[in-house]
Amino acid sequence: MVSSLTQNWWLVVLRGALSIAFGLAAFVWPRDALTALVILFGVYALVDGIFLVASGIAGSGASGGMRWFLVLGGLAGIIVGIVTFFYPNITATSLLYLIAAWAIVTGAFEVVAAIQLRQEITNEWALIFGGVLSVIFGVLVFIYPNAGALSILWLIGFYAVIYGVAIIALGLRLRSLGTTLTNASAGTL
Repeated sequence: MVSSLTQNWWLVVLRGALSIAFGLAAFVWPRDALTALVILFGVYALVDGIFLVASGIAGSGASGGMRWFLVLGGLAGIIVGIVTFFYPNITATSLLYLIAAWAIVTGAFEVVAAIQLRQEITNEWALIFGGVLSVIFGVLVFIYPNAGALSILWLIGFYAVIYGVAIIALGLRLRSLGTTLTNASAGTL
């Protein structure tokens, strides 16, 4: 599992970069918030889901349970992204509930994945932090759906940027771990 994650560290960093880009775009287009949100969120969820599925499939040495968590989380993102594109005229509240459900599901999968990784790597806090942040965000959106499109958009933007930073930190940690493992195995030959 660790070998697969360290070899594909760049996918984790790319997920984080996409999350940050999505969050920043949410701040840039506040007046066209709903349209931009539908388009950006659809693209983000779809691409993020694809990368998550790819990570799960590429984890050939990973335990079956861990791979399934990654694949299922990715499939949830892909489905949400596709639904968003086929039904762009859904109401803001419906979209917010869709985003909230997606954030809770992916956050829960990430917390479970981090707990499983805890036995194999140190500093898995970034994935736990990202997962908990995702769940909290989803719950807050369910509790306050009528808080206003602009405030929800800004909340989504903040969430995406902070989550992206946490995931990039995890990816860079995986890269460092991969270098350490490569050097250690080269030294034992």
